[in-house]
Amino acid sequence: LVILSFVMLSEAWMPLHDSSAGLFQPGIATIIAGVIAGFFIGNVAALLGVAGGELLIPTIVILFGADIKLAGSLSLMISLPTMIVGFSRYTNADAFQILRKEKKLFVWMVIGSVIGAAIGGLMLGMFPVRVLMTLLGAVLLISAIKTFKHTRQR
Repeated sequence: LVILSFVMLSEAWMPLHDSSAGLFQPGIATIIAGVIAGFFIGNVAALLGVAGGELLIPTIVILFGADIKLAGSLSLMISLPTMIVGFSRYTNADAFQILRKEKKLFVWMVIGSVIGAAIGGLMLGMFPVRVLMTLLGAVLLISAIKTFKHTRQR
């Protein structure tokens, strides 16, 4: 996450390559890169029980040259199968016992997420790509720091 955050921040302010083109030319190299990236991101997402968007969006932007706004939408589409597999794996885990206990919080978070997604969709063209990439880089860096601190406390 730390490396991805710095890559996203540098892409926002000092692009490493032509952002309108991916690192691979369309063809077999793109397919191979997509399968390999998907394999690793899917593994990490399944192990952590997350959708993987924090890894997918930078990968789509950097490897395939997609605009960050498009990458966010593609990330949701790509995450759906990963979430279904993860959901089926975790249904018997203790994590779902917590969700049952905290059903009220869970419902309110779902409502907030739907409202936030609707408002975010309306604001789609309001922010420059540089700002969005900087925000994503900052979120990745904060996530990495929090993960590291949580791991050290155990």
